[in-house]
This record gives sequence, structure tokens and C-alpha cells, in this order.
Amino acid sequence: MVDVTTEAIIRRPCREVADYAADPDNAPSWYSRIDTAEWRSPRPLAPGARIAFIARFLGRTLDYTYEIEEYVPGERLVMRTSEGPFPMRTEYTWAAVDASRTRMTLRNSGAPHGFSRLVAPVMAAAMRFINRGDLRRLAGILEAAGPGAEAPS
Repeated sequence: MVDVTTEAIIRRPCREVADYAADPDNAPSWYSRIDTAEWRSPRPLAPGARIAFIARFLGRTLDYTYEIEEYVPGERLVMRTSEGPFPMRTEYTWAAVDASRTRMTLRNSGAPHGFSRLVAPVMAAAMRFINRGDLRRLAGILEAAGPGAEAPS
């Protein structure tokens, strides 16, 4: 089992951080390994919605589709994929630290099978390192907008 939790404090209001991070169209801008995101179901983001991603991880190109399990705007997003050698559950949570700062938590968990199971410890360490960088990138994008400015779309 791989279970990696990463968090960051982002100097923007909670709703702004949550709205930007939850929008699959923004994923390629802040996830270093995601190249594309494509809706496979009608919008809006809601349980049952499906989004296909093409990503790179540990030298491999991955093509997978997440299905939204739970979405509470401004609070929590849970999505899951059962495809490929590493079925994954990804969870975002957002909590206001105060009126202008948000704690975002990113959790990836799953049970790899096949060869992926053998390299699970390496995968977990790589995911932790990458996720920290991705949350820093997200913070940089949102914080660059400055106080009182709209988050980028």
C-alpha cells in the first residue's frame, strides 16, 4: 500500500485555492507531471464526473481516467482511478487558516500490483517529493495574483 500525504499553507483565501485546485482544467498548470486533462463527461465537477489525464511518472507516460467520488466545494475533493498498474485515490482538502491563508492537503493512496508493487517504497518517496513541488507551484501561481486579485483561470 502506498499512502502519501502532503500539505502546504497557501497565502490566498480558502475558496480561491479550492476553486482553482479542484478545476481539472488547471491541473496541467500546477501539476508538474500532468500534460493534459480532458473531460470525459459533462461538466460541472460532481460525483460521477470523469476526467482523463496524461501524465509522466518515473520515466513512464500514464494515461488514466479519474472518477469523482465526492466533491464538497471549498472543502474536499476525492477522485479515484482503477486503471493501470497503480490504481489510485487522490484526495484534496482545504481549510482556512485565517481569512487570507489556506491549508491544502493532498493525499494519494493506492495498492499497486504487478511490478509496481515491488517499487512501491520508491514510488511513495517520489510522490512525496513531487507533491511538495506541485503544492509549491500551486501556491506560487495563486500568490502571484496578489491580495484582492482574482485567482487565474
